Amino acid sequence: MVSDELWSLIEPLLPVPGPELVQGRPRVPDRQALCGILFVLHTGIQWEYLPQELGFGSGMTCWRRVAAWNEAGVWDQLHVVLLERLRSRNQLDWSRAVIDSSHVRAAPAGPKSGPSPVDRAQPGSKPHLLIDGQGIPLTVPLTGGNRNDVTQLLPLLDKIPAVAGRVGRPRRRPDALLADRGYDHDHDIYRRQLWQRGIQPVIAKRGEPHGTGPAIFRYVVERTIAWLHGFRRRLRIRWERRDDIHEA
Repeated sequence: MVSDELWSLIEPLLPVPGPELVQGRPRVPDRQALCGILFVLHTGIQWEYLPQELGFGSGMTCWRRVAAWNEAGVWDQLHVVLLERLRSRNQLDWSRAVIDSSHVRAAPAGPKSGPSPVDRAQPGSKPHLLIDGQGIPLTVPLTGGNRNDVTQLLPLLDKIPAVAGRVGRPRRRPDALLADRGYDHDHDIYRRQLWQRGIQPVIAKRGEPHGTGPAIFRYVVERTIAWLHGFRRRLRIRWERRDDIHEA
């Protein structure tokens, strides 16, 4: 499930395992554990039901690798590596970025969950997506389901990593930012702050008919959300109590 090309990018980012302190079973190789992690993500099974005959180790072993690698910053580093490869091939569209959020039900309530206004106040979380003009995620933080979208507009921009990959300074700002009516707040204060950052705001105004303005360009973020929700059993519903594991 993990190609040689992908593994060549991930392996240098992994922390060096410590020495074995006790005699027992040999440590599951990192590549096999990564295969187990991806198997759980794709199938949506519970960690403890990962089939042993696949040779990926136990589900809890894979879960611990997710947590340990997340604590070591592996996933964030891998995200930057992939963005830099795309930029080196001129496959990142910085001419515009699009922002939006989606709602996922939090089956066990935990950190970064809250009463959802769209699900009868059931516990929920919101992944907030900031993507490039083609739908490639630049940053995807998580908040409680009761957080207003506009509160995350500026924090999302600040979370865009500095992306190198070409001659010159790394890039971390799009030319323009497209957003729906949910980001039209506070008498254009957010528009002014975007201009101050050198970003053209293209935010739909309340009262305008649907299908006009930036709506014709915003389909890419809806498509990216649909791609993520395609992992129905893992990303469409938050089964992890720990928010850091769900984000990882």
